[in-house]
Amino acid sequence: MWTRALRSWSAAGRRGGSGARVPEGERIYAVGDIHGRDDLLRRIHDLIGADRRDHPAPGPCTVVYLGDYVDRGSGSREVLDILIREPIEADQRVHLQGNHELMMLRFLDGQDNGSWLLNGGDATLASYGVPAAWSTIHPQAVQGLSTALARELPPEHDRFLRSLELRHMAGDYVFVHAGVRPGIPLADQRPADLMWIREPFLGSTEDFGKRVVHGHTITSRPQVRANRIGIDTGAFGSGILSCLVLEGDQVRFLST
Repeated sequence: MWTRALRSWSAAGRRGGSGARVPEGERIYAVGDIHGRDDLLRRIHDLIGADRRDHPAPGPCTVVYLGDYVDRGSGSREVLDILIREPIEADQRVHLQGNHELMMLRFLDGQDNGSWLLNGGDATLASYGVPAAWSTIHPQAVQGLSTALARELPPEHDRFLRSLELRHMAGDYVFVHAGVRPGIPLADQRPADLMWIREPFLGSTEDFGKRVVHGHTITSRPQVRANRIGIDTGAFGSGILSCLVLEGDQVRFLST
């Protein structure tokens, strides 16, 4: 059984007084780390659809996915199928690259020594019908698994993975997978930090130039700070996939 949860805060009010706004009339839905939970992705799409029907937006609707579509959960292939073949209705859909997509691509390109398998990649292999045992994590076997995955991976999945974006900006917000490095202008951020950083980003109170919306670091509930909003609620294990809703200066959430 799943439930619908909504929370609302003013971005200029109780939660740090950031005053951040999205473009006038636009509504943005930002979806956290999915990690192979195709069931939760379908549910959050249903919640977004219901929210749009119940609360029509005056202008365009954008859906931003923060990355980490694959690994850990059992439905990585199915998640990509939904995003590619059954896209949610929206005026704009933005798919960001997470560190797990980067690891998967490195594995496909023969640039991974097996570390991807130890970080949930074995579940992704299984979803494509490529079984992997811990005893197979040595160079020759890893190469064999990489070749087998490339053979089973639909061409549209490969194109999707290689077309992912690193950031999306809208109004006073920037959307990235992991975060940004304090003290570095947004235009000069390193891709590695956008996909991997935790500290010193998470503990920083610095104004990054825009309010950062990110996933990557699991918390039991979304974290709302004046300079950032974190929405990775560990969907693969918790069953809670969170979606941030931004409109004007308002901040609220949908969750499975």
